[in-house]
Amino acid sequence: MKQKIFFNSSLPRAGSTLLQNIIGQHPDFYVSPTSGLIDLMLGARIGYNDTREQGYNDSDLWQKGFLNYCKFGFDGFMKAVTDKPYYMDKSRMWGAYYDLVEMIMPKPKVIFMVRDLRSIYSSMEKKFRNNPDKEAYIMNNKEMQGITTPQRVEIYASSQPTGYSVIKLRELILQGIDKKILFLRYEDFCQYPNEHMKTIYEYLEVDYFEHNWNKIQQVTTENDDAHGIFGDHKIRNKLSRLEDDYQQILGDFVSNEIVERNMWFYKYFKYL
Repeated sequence: MKQKIFFNSSLPRAGSTLLQNIIGQHPDFYVSPTSGLIDLMLGARIGYNDTREQGYNDSDLWQKGFLNYCKFGFDGFMKAVTDKPYYMDKSRMWGAYYDLVEMIMPKPKVIFMVRDLRSIYSSMEKKFRNNPDKEAYIMNNKEMQGITTPQRVEIYASSQPTGYSVIKLRELILQGIDKKILFLRYEDFCQYPNEHMKTIYEYLEVDYFEHNWNKIQQVTTENDDAHGIFGDHKIRNKLSRLEDDYQQILGDFVSNEIVERNMWFYKYFKYL
């Protein structure tokens, strides 16, 4: 049986690790932690663009060879990792490079979980407050401790991992790629998991599997130290409705600012 690869390209702090481990309950799925597969693809593209011989060869033939190289690279990667028929790869970059992936394989399936940005930034702020001495990788720790919550939120919104992801999300919507991607709101998923998993399996064209929401085992392992403060990938073992506390953490002024600056997001995903 030919293996199939799918992609989880959700926003940070929006349930991507939880979704991976829920899908991992399905016996036919292998689910990855945060993966470097996309980096291998982009590295190959850099080599393709930089190769001097490209200019002296048939450009169409060269491109066809490159895309086939990537396709067989995907196939070889899956075979080396698992013998299961379905592979779900997790990286927030897949949505940003959908057009390239689509050139490599027809109709790639990308799941994109989103979350109220106020909740994402409040989650990041809580991580900082609980681990003020841990490396943040977006600003010097002492400087982070010496500024206010609104200033830290400005940094979260303009830095990796969230700022870049939100920018790329808006770009793919403006390009019309959103029509090919399955978007889910994390809050809705936690409240109505059965309905959303049925939607996911229909989109993936995979037979439905009955999940256990009260016993979610973590099967993915992450190197959280590599992500600093925001590297907490431990999941809840029981799915329950999310309770928002962003107003308590961020305050009304910052919460309102986030909405005003990202009105496109709140309108598109119907958070208002």
